[in-house]
Amino acid sequence: MDEQRVRSWVDGYERAWRSPGTGALAELFTGDATYQQSPYREPVRGLPAIAAMWEAERTGPDEDFRMTSEPVALDGDTAVVRVEVTYGEPTRQQYRDLWIIRFAGDGRCRAFEEWPFWPEKSYRPD
Repeated sequence: MDEQRVRSWVDGYERAWRSPGTGALAELFTGDATYQQSPYREPVRGLPAIAAMWEAERTGPDEDFRMTSEPVALDGDTAVVRVEVTYGEPTRQQYRDLWIIRFAGDGRCRAFEEWPFWPEKSYRPD
């Protein structure tokens, strides 16, 4: 995997999020892919389950958001991408995220893991 292919995959992810339905997910994820929404959540397994989670998590394809991304590490079939998302105008929600993406040989994701951070939440142990 190289930086250009990672950027292309992330662009496809954003396009799919902005598109109606979940048909584009098959171009991004393998049939048996896992999608872990945070480091301590159980992964969603398989394309049908990812599609169901996708539809449950988003407001809809016309959701107002801005997304920026930057690959920060590449090692073989694995990429780490820093993502920042801002929802609404004016901003009603924002977060920064690290994505750990493990790719299959065909360039689709076989394992996706998010590490999201929100500005209003404390990450210090109590």
